[in-house]
Amino acid sequence: MYSLIIGSLLISLLHAVIPNHWLPILAIARKEGWSLGETSRITFIAGMAHVVSTVIIGLLLGLIGSELTEHIKHFTHIIAPSVLILMGLYFVRQHYRHHHFHLQQEPVKKKTKRSIILALVIAMFLSPCMEIEAYFLLAGSKGWYVLAGIALMYSIITLSGMLVWIHIVYKGILKLNWHKWEHNAGIITGLILIVTGIISFFIS
Repeated sequence: MYSLIIGSLLISLLHAVIPNHWLPILAIARKEGWSLGETSRITFIAGMAHVVSTVIIGLLLGLIGSELTEHIKHFTHIIAPSVLILMGLYFVRQHYRHHHFHLQQEPVKKKTKRSIILALVIAMFLSPCMEIEAYFLLAGSKGWYVLAGIALMYSIITLSGMLVWIHIVYKGILKLNWHKWEHNAGIITGLILIVTGIISFFIS
């Protein structure tokens, strides 16, 4: 169980740091001339949409994991860790390809602020964090308290991380090669999933 919690924590932290969700919001904010307060509020709203869709899918997967544990003898020991490893391999394979949410900025140029926010919310809702979903599936076999804990941890870290990075980058406190960081995040995610899966084989 500890490997599951630690893996979920690492994925949540990584997800909060990589810029593929909050950086497009910041780019639009600068183009539209939004203040830091406005940008933070809109980031929170869009981030909530992202978190809600991720948690909804996660809870459904947790329910499936709970049912599978009751009906399939080796689910916790073999099948669930295998899912983690396979997902990890998938993300490593996708290392050089980009499939995360990137909001195209051209279509929002002449739109109202309300329509821009709506577009952001819809885009974020429709791009749940698939990296964390395997952990929800495995958490379902450990009990609802573990599932709820991972959902809460993921939500708090993701929203806090987005708001913190928006604040830092908006003020120009830190300048990094964000494209390079996002590009490398895929392989880090994959390796975390693989390591968690391997550990789960031995301690589940």
